[in-house]
Amino acid sequence: MSHVYRFAPSPTGYLHIGGARTALFNWLMARKHGGQFRLRIEDTDKARNQQEMVEGILQGLEWLGLDIDGPVEYQADHAGEHAEAAQALLETGAAYRCFCTPEELARIREKAREAKARLSYDKSGLKLSQDEIEANLAAGKPFVLRFNVEPDTVIEWEDHVYGPQKWAGRDIEDFVIQRSDGSPLYNLGVTCDDHRMGVTTILRGQEHLPNTPKQILLYRALGWPVPEFGHLPLIMAPGKKKLSKRVHGPVVSMETYRDRGFLPEAFRNFLALLGWHPGGDRELFPQKELIELFDSHRINKANAIVNFREDNEREWTDKKALHLNNQYIRESEDADLLPLVRERLLSHTAPGPEALADEARLQRLIGAVKERCFLLEDFDRTLPAYLGDVFEIDEKARAKHLLKRPELKEQLPELAEAFAALPDWTADALETCLRAFAEEREIKPGQLINGSRIAITGQGVGPGIFEVYELAGRERTLARLRNMAGLFE
Repeated sequence: MSHVYRFAPSPTGYLHIGGARTALFNWLMARKHGGQFRLRIEDTDKARNQQEMVEGILQGLEWLGLDIDGPVEYQADHAGEHAEAAQALLETGAAYRCFCTPEELARIREKAREAKARLSYDKSGLKLSQDEIEANLAAGKPFVLRFNVEPDTVIEWEDHVYGPQKWAGRDIEDFVIQRSDGSPLYNLGVTCDDHRMGVTTILRGQEHLPNTPKQILLYRALGWPVPEFGHLPLIMAPGKKKLSKRVHGPVVSMETYRDRGFLPEAFRNFLALLGWHPGGDRELFPQKELIELFDSHRINKANAIVNFREDNEREWTDKKALHLNNQYIRESEDADLLPLVRERLLSHTAPGPEALADEARLQRLIGAVKERCFLLEDFDRTLPAYLGDVFEIDEKARAKHLLKRPELKEQLPELAEAFAALPDWTADALETCLRAFAEEREIKPGQLINGSRIAITGQGVGPGIFEVYELAGRERTLARLRNMAGLFE
C-alpha cells in the first residue's frame, strides 16, 4: 500500500510555526514509509487569498528542505468535483436542501437555547415535503445543502495521537456542505480533495478534531475509503498562553527564523522536538535519523511550549531553538558556512565586497567566532570588526570593561607600542608581550585583555584575545589600541 501524506494550508497568511511543524511531521512520515508528501493550497476563500502568501508557503517549505512529490494542487481548480459530490449526496438522500433564511435560523437557535437542546438546528429542511421543495425551487429561493446526520450512527477511529475516538451522531448537527452559490464548505472540499489525491493518512492540528467525524461520515456516504487521522496538540506561548500573530508575530512567523539566521537543519530539529521525542537525552538529530526515528504514534498529547521572553529582544525565540542552532553552527564545516555568512555580509553597507574578497581569510574568521554564534545574524555583528572600520560597540561591555577603568585610556596605547616592537605577529608572541607588559606595570592581564577586546572588536566576548590580535592584523590592532580614547567619551 502506498502511503500518501499531505499539507494543506490556506494562503490567507504567512507560513507559521504551527503549520511548519505540521508539514514536517507529514514529510517525515512520508519519507519514513517510502510514500508521498503532497501539497494542496486551499484557496477557495477568494476574498482573503494572497498570492504572496502562496509564494511564502512554497519558499518556507523549500528553506526547510521539505521536498514535495508531484505538482502543487489548488483546491479552487476542482470546484466541479466538489459540486458533483454534493449532487451525489443529495441524490442518495445523504444530504438535503435547507431553505431557511438567516432570520429563521436565528429563531431556531433561540428556541434551541431556551429548550437547552444539545443541537441548535432542528432538521427543518429535512421535514419539507417534495411539493414544498419544488415550490421553493420554482420561486428561486436560495438554499444550502446539509448533510443528514443520523442520530443513532456512531463514528469511531484510532487517532495516531489521541488513541481511540468515538463520536455519537446525536452530538453532531446537520452540517452545511454546500453554500447557496454552489461552493463547498470546508468539510466537503477537504474530503473530496483528499480522496482525489489518494491521501492515506491525515496529520493536522488539534483544532480539526471536531471536523473528523463529519468527514468520516462524508467518506462513508460517498463510498470512499476512509484515511487514518492524527491530530497534533497546540503550540503555546510561555504560561500556556495561546500563540498570537498579533502579539507574538516574530515568534510565530517562519520568515523571522530564516531571516535572523537559523540553519534549516537546526530548525527542522527544533520543530521535530515540539511535541515529539524518541526517548533518551539526545537533542541533535540529523535529517536521516529524524526520518528513521519519527513515529506519529509517539507524538505527545500535551501542548508544546515555545519558551521565549517577550521583554527581551535577544530572547525572542525558544531557548532550546537557539541552543540547537548554536550546536549546528559549531558542528558545521567552515566552508559550508562561508557562502551563508558572505551573502549576509554583502547585504550590509559595511564592510563592503572588497573586504570579503579574501575568502580564505573570511573562512578562518568564521571558524574563530562560530562557537559563540547562536544565529547567522551573530556573524553580522562580530565579523565586521575584523574586515573594516565600521562595527557595532556593545555598550554594556564598554561600560563594564572600559568606562570603569579610566586608566586604560593610557595603558592600551602604551600596550600598542609594545606590540609594535614585536618582529613576529603571532598569538604566542603577543601573549608573551602582554603578560610581560602587565607584570612590569603591576596590573592584571585581564584588565588589558577585556579592555583591548572592546577597542578592537566592540564585543565583550569572542575568540581568545591573542587570536583576536592575530586575526585583526598588526595594522588594525595597533591603530585601534592607539586611538581608542573616543570610547571613553
